[in-house]
Amino acid sequence: MADLPNYVDKIVAELELVLNDCDVDLLRYYALLALTLGAAVTEDDVHDAWSMWRTATKPDHASLVPFSELAPEVQALDTIYADAVRAVAKKITAGEG
Repeated sequence: MADLPNYVDKIVAELELVLNDCDVDLLRYYALLALTLGAAVTEDDVHDAWSMWRTATKPDHASLVPFSELAPEVQALDTIYADAVRAVAKKITAGEG
């Protein structure tokens, strides 16, 4: 990954290793979470980032509501993304990313 043009792309590439089905624009939002919130990121934060992206891609999506208003099974879907952001954030902090 050393040949990537910048630090954001490196973080996106790390996230893509785990979240390979995500749109690159969504991964950039998750990269921002890794940089700003780090390992303290929550599922609620991930949902907010997803909501920012989804508003641009499908503004009438049924899950475009605050995290607390989602059904528990829908909230649980954010865990894999939050886990990925936390893992990448830890790598960044450790100087591995």
